Amino acid sequence: MLMKYRLFTPGPTSVPEATLLELAKPVHHHRTAEFRAMFNEVQSMLQHVYQTKTTVYTITGSGTSAAEAGIVNTIAPGKKVLNVSNGKFAERWASVSKTYGAEVEELKIEYGQHVSAEQIAAKVKGTKYDALILVHSETSTGTVCDLESVSKALRQNSPDTMLIVDGITSIGALPFKMDEWGVDVAITGSQKALMLPPGLGFVALSDRAWAAVDANKARKTFYLDLAKYKKSIADGDTPFTPANTLIDALRVSLAMIKQETIEGVWKRTRLTAEAFRQGVTALGFELFSKQPADSVSAVRYPAGVTDKDFRGHLKNKHNIHIAGGQGSMEGQIFRVNHMGYSDAYDALSVVAATEHALKALGKPVKFGAGVAAAQSVLAGLFEK
Repeated sequence: MLMKYRLFTPGPTSVPEATLLELAKPVHHHRTAEFRAMFNEVQSMLQHVYQTKTTVYTITGSGTSAAEAGIVNTIAPGKKVLNVSNGKFAERWASVSKTYGAEVEELKIEYGQHVSAEQIAAKVKGTKYDALILVHSETSTGTVCDLESVSKALRQNSPDTMLIVDGITSIGALPFKMDEWGVDVAITGSQKALMLPPGLGFVALSDRAWAAVDANKARKTFYLDLAKYKKSIADGDTPFTPANTLIDALRVSLAMIKQETIEGVWKRTRLTAEAFRQGVTALGFELFSKQPADSVSAVRYPAGVTDKDFRGHLKNKHNIHIAGGQGSMEGQIFRVNHMGYSDAYDALSVVAATEHALKALGKPVKFGAGVAAAQSVLAGLFEK
């Protein structure tokens, strides 16, 4: 039976047709006035998504490349770092910091939880940290932190400490206000809320972060040296060969965000995520996270439902592709994307397919129960 391919993994995410068509155009040269004009236009739209007046640097690489650039450039060997470790990706940034010689203290938080403003205030009052690194939306557990309140607590108790934020599954999906919230280093990747294939990483730095870069004479990196990117972007260019076709396509996706407005994107993401959550809980599932992110939902399996059977059924019978758990959560949860090119009926389709999967796996299910619960939330999207 014909079933359309539906991608709901939290990266890569679905890419709009208009963006894919842009990628199908002939490849052009990147050292041209036309590319520089286009790159400047993209820069302006990225600043809107980041809610910042500072420059957003584009790196040809994954989100990890952008995070590594943000860390290695601003944190000199021997500097003291507080790393909030509450998931696979949060733990990765601790490893990166250690690789480059930072003195790292991990604030370990249970998976499915996130750090509070009170915890940060208590940690930084008695110890001088050069940087605090945290993940705004932890992709591996579907968990979000209250970044605004955490940043406020940091500024009140340790105003000189840099705040480095992994916004890979938050920027462009969840409220994220780099300047207003005092974020010093903010990173994301192309394959999440920005509705593009993998291949681009983005990093923006505050004045405080640039001061740290200038003071870090011991940094050892070549390709990820942000001073090179800063020098090149003054001329609307990049220091190394960019993935220029991806940047062309990025302009298309960013224009879609601009047309919807970033606030509209935040609202759509929030309501589609809540609709999905209400739908699956009505079917007897339990959310894994105690602080669910709107960009990606993590859901526990009920007794008697295995990851292999459930995700396999969605893939093989419905052509719906979702993600499993990672690390210690492998086999215990599944994860569904709500970022980027994902709308109300995408949320409904996963809930509806889940009803069929439960039926096929011999579990009691009332058809329409999950869909009805989701629909009641989605009504908020269509109100005037």
